Amino acid sequence: MKLVRFIERGQEGGPARWGRVEGEQVQPTAGLAGEVQGEPLPLSSVRLLAPADKSSKIVCVGRNYFDHIKELGNDKAGLPHEPGLFLKASNTLAEPEGRLVYPDWTSNLHYEGELAVIIAQQAKNLSPVEVPAAILGYTSALDLTARDLQKTDLQWFRAKSADRFCPLGPSIETQFDPTDVRLQTRLNGQPRQEGRTSHMIFDVTQILTYITRFVTLERGDVVLTGTPSGVGELQRGDQIEVEIDGLDVLRFGIEE
Repeated sequence: MKLVRFIERGQEGGPARWGRVEGEQVQPTAGLAGEVQGEPLPLSSVRLLAPADKSSKIVCVGRNYFDHIKELGNDKAGLPHEPGLFLKASNTLAEPEGRLVYPDWTSNLHYEGELAVIIAQQAKNLSPVEVPAAILGYTSALDLTARDLQKTDLQWFRAKSADRFCPLGPSIETQFDPTDVRLQTRLNGQPRQEGRTSHMIFDVTQILTYITRFVTLERGDVVLTGTPSGVGELQRGDQIEVEIDGLDVLRFGIEE
């Protein structure tokens, strides 16, 4: 099942709604994965939003693919012994097919394509066997990063949590096996990142059991699982796509 968050075209000032995709229609629901509510709408009559809202936490795992660690100048001796966590604030959420004005305070904006996990229910101190029930589904994400500020700042707040630095979507797929799928990021149609989730240092189960030792995850929270090698710089006018086998393609652009 595909779940989406949307707003009807022509009613952009109104509240965002949730629904599930049924063919070429969206069936509105009472909240995220809730009961059917109202009449179905043509998919063409709605604009899809990031499938998370401002109450959601966005917990991220850094350096979770060995090839990405290597391209950052480290080697196997530098492999993490536990997931490296950081947060992106909810103001970073940006809609699929959206655009970002290139910030005037960075000169080195990077893309990082990632698999994102959407949480189904409150989760604390998860055991491995409890993880599947805690997951609502999966979607695609871009972790946009001001790489120059990431290197100079004491914390990554400016580098990772600026407005619209987390494009997400377009849909949540509830029937998805993340064990070994291909992730490809394309810049202006050309492949730049390609990896498989089986190459993660910490898999989804390990990530969620680790996070929930320290932080209670809530329904609708988002967990980004890391990026493979091939991260690179974005320029004004660039178009970026994240394609994960089995999920809808996330597309996003940088303003001219």
